[in-house]
Amino acid sequence: MPWKQRAAYRFSRETSIYLQQDKFGKGRGARLYQQLIDEIRKTPIHVLIAGIAQPNPGSVALHKKMGFRKIGQFQELGKKFDHFIDIAYWQLTL
Repeated sequence: MPWKQRAAYRFSRETSIYLQQDKFGKGRGARLYQQLIDEIRKTPIHVLIAGIAQPNPGSVALHKKMGFRKIGQFQELGKKFDHFIDIAYWQLTL
C-alpha cells in the first residue's frame, strides 16, 4: 500500500504480513516476507515501511532478520483490545 498519497512518496510502500498464531516460529513469516521483498525489488520502490503494534517481540525479531531498522515510535497511536497502543515504525531501504 502506498505510504502516502503525494507524489513525493511514490517510491515508498507500507508492508505487512499476517500469520495465524499457530504458524509462528516456523520460518513461514520470513519466507513470505522475503518473497514480498523480492517482488518489490523488481519495481522502482526504494523504501519499505512497517508499523508494528507494541509490544510485539516476534514481529520485531522478524523485521530485524529481514534487514529493517527501527526509525521511530508513536505513542498511543492505535487501539487494540480496548487499550491504546504504541506503534513502532521500521524501514528497509532497498
